[in-house]
Amino acid sequence: MASTNLNVRVDEDVKKNVEVVLDELGLNMSTAVNMFLRAVIRENGIPFKVSLKKPDEEEV
Repeated sequence: MASTNLNVRVDEDVKKNVEVVLDELGLNMSTAVNMFLRAVIRENGIPFKVSLKKPDEEEV
């Protein structure tokens, strides 16, 4: 399978915090992004709920 590069801009703090979580899971950023992209294919869309609904006070 051929591979290609994907450049993504993300907030530096977000990247650092994600790397901490992924490290605990034994994953690197590339693997996590590939998992997300394959989930998009599998679900034929974003693999989590995306909405404009504001969370209730209890959910925050």
